[in-house]
Amino acid sequence: MKALIFSETAHMMNGQGVHTAYVDLVELLRGRQEVDVLIENEGKGDVFHSHTYGPLYFWKGRKYKSKRVITVHVIPDSIKGSLPLWKLWYPFVKWYFKKVFNYADICIAISPMVEKAILDLGVKTKIVRIANPLPIGRWQSTYQTRIAGRIRLQLKASDFMILGVGQLQSRKGVEDFIEIAKSLPDLKFVWVGGRPFGKFTEGYERINKKIANAPANLHFTGLVDLELMPEMYAAADVMLFPSYQENCPLAPIEAAACGMPVIYRDIEEYVQLYEFPYLKADSNDGFIEIIKRLSTNEQFYEKGLELSSNIIRQFEKEEIYRKIMDVYSSLLKDSKAG
Repeated sequence: MKALIFSETAHMMNGQGVHTAYVDLVELLRGRQEVDVLIENEGKGDVFHSHTYGPLYFWKGRKYKSKRVITVHVIPDSIKGSLPLWKLWYPFVKWYFKKVFNYADICIAISPMVEKAILDLGVKTKIVRIANPLPIGRWQSTYQTRIAGRIRLQLKASDFMILGVGQLQSRKGVEDFIEIAKSLPDLKFVWVGGRPFGKFTEGYERINKKIANAPANLHFTGLVDLELMPEMYAAADVMLFPSYQENCPLAPIEAAACGMPVIYRDIEEYVQLYEFPYLKADSNDGFIEIIKRLSTNEQFYEKGLELSSNIIRQFEKEEIYRKIMDVYSSLLKDSKAG
């Protein structure tokens, strides 16, 4: 069996989670006896599996009638706090996403919330729930990666650093991150991420002003290549993930795989997604209290590490590989029967 794995992020916006998920899937499938992986112009596959939904998704998918798969990373609600004037765009976005999902023969929902969002659009396509795979080996911290990351970020060995990862938009909670850093001047904060959509990003000028007036203990790196992200994670002591809307975010489980406590915002998406407990808060005061405890209480920090080690068990790659292969096999079987 041959599978063409496709993502428009290979040509743009590769500093964000959808591109990482695409890379992770290619790595998961390559070298297996059951499937040959093709990308871009390496030939025609038996199935077409896309991670994005732009014009090339429709163009390349035209040759794969009855054999099209899309992994749904983005839902209509994802534009809230991401794009300017999103309320005006929202009806069109819902219409377009319905077209995108109905064009596929199978939609892979990466979380229960994504599955619900697809169903709420009235999509007729079959839905299969499969989480993003986690290549734990890539993210595990070593002495070398921690030192390299700390040198790159100009951190001292004694610095306790809290990491944030995500695009510079209000949906990701970057403005809260800035306020929290102001409240904890004795700790170091680093935000990794930029704006793949440039000025066409919600709050562009507002957030730029806040970044310009950010406290001295907070550093913004901008976009960082995937190859350097292991150093960014390894340099950190804690991840704070204050996002207001997510589906199956990669950054917090990558940080957990690196070996650090992860603090989430208390939102319904995670209640449905995660099978194990996690550190959470619903306000900046709550985040600050947890960070203070992690930075001063060794036993509480160890508890945070234990929670991280448990949560990554849900994303075991061999089980996800088997589910992906079942999706491909069912498509080929159905197309032959038809």
